[in-house]
Amino acid sequence: MNQTKVDKLLLKLVENRLSEAESETLSEWLKSEHNQKYFRKYVEINHLLNLERSFANGEQLFDKIPAPRKRFSYATVMKYAAVLLVLIASTLFFKNILSSAQDSMPPAPVVRNNQIRPGVNAAVLTLGDGKEVELGKGTDYTTEALNAKEDQIVYAAKQGKTSQMEYNYLSVPRGGQFSLLLSDGTKVWLNSESKLKYPVDFVEGQSREVYLLYGEAYFKVASSEKNQGDDFKVYHNEQEVRVLGTEFNIKAYKDEPEVLTTLVEGKVTVSNGKRTQEIAPGEQSRLNLETGTIHVSEVDVFSETSWMSGVFSFKKKPLKDIMRTLSRWYDMEVVFENKSLENKRFKGVLRRNQSIEEVLSVIMSSSLHSYEINDKTVILK
Repeated sequence: MNQTKVDKLLLKLVENRLSEAESETLSEWLKSEHNQKYFRKYVEINHLLNLERSFANGEQLFDKIPAPRKRFSYATVMKYAAVLLVLIASTLFFKNILSSAQDSMPPAPVVRNNQIRPGVNAAVLTLGDGKEVELGKGTDYTTEALNAKEDQIVYAAKQGKTSQMEYNYLSVPRGGQFSLLLSDGTKVWLNSESKLKYPVDFVEGQSREVYLLYGEAYFKVASSEKNQGDDFKVYHNEQEVRVLGTEFNIKAYKDEPEVLTTLVEGKVTVSNGKRTQEIAPGEQSRLNLETGTIHVSEVDVFSETSWMSGVFSFKKKPLKDIMRTLSRWYDMEVVFENKSLENKRFKGVLRRNQSIEEVLSVIMSSSLHSYEINDKTVILK
């Protein structure tokens, strides 16, 4: 809907002349965060009061108007409009308000040939003989050792008779996710741009060892009691995580300076060869790859593992970190045209199945001036 038509509908709204069809059109228009921001310029009367101070009872009326929320129903729109009818005495005054709103609004986003899509179930399985199998929607693959569906690989239950290790690799691309059930009963979820090395079967009497080569993975480890007392270890470069039966998340991307291990439940120890640190449920260890130091602190576990629930949860994270996370899931490039935005912080919960435009609109409502989408690149302004 073009701006001229919007302005006409808003004028009709204030004058209480909207037809039922026009009401539906305006309600649909108000679903956009950007449009809600425009409309709030008409509702936030305290700011508009500077345009006209001659209304005798203005201050009393303004104090009674509730602060607008992010979502508006048509009934809410009409409630605000009724208050505006009392305040706006002429078309001239309304035009002044409209002009003020237009002058203070950020430019609308520019979208050209948007090729950015939310992630899907996708992975590449590399077998012991080097054969590669693409997995994902509509793909099934079965051998004596495993059964792969479109979102998960299930390995045959541990036999305990293996004397020689055979390793498989599971690589999840940008814009993908996948999970697997190992032969010992341990379940692993892999986030975008991640790679795991693991044995097809484990040797009885030895530690169960897997290797997170890079990326992010959530582990729900089968207890040692169910595996003849064998403990479980996850390796990544300089870090070793030893567990007996627990749930935890490891974030170890190649373009990030730290390895983050978040414990959901159970007990683990984190070691880098020089120092061993035990972490408790609700805590996170941060291994600095440059200095080798390990720092442990309490964290919001949901925010650190929310990707498992199909959402992103950001708690006052810098936009630079947020966009790095989003770029992996949406397989896109991000350019900060305005460098000052990199350290601006955002707090919110976003669904992983939302379109990139919906996600950016939410972020824009508090942290962005505007943005541009060109093919698979997002430019923040």
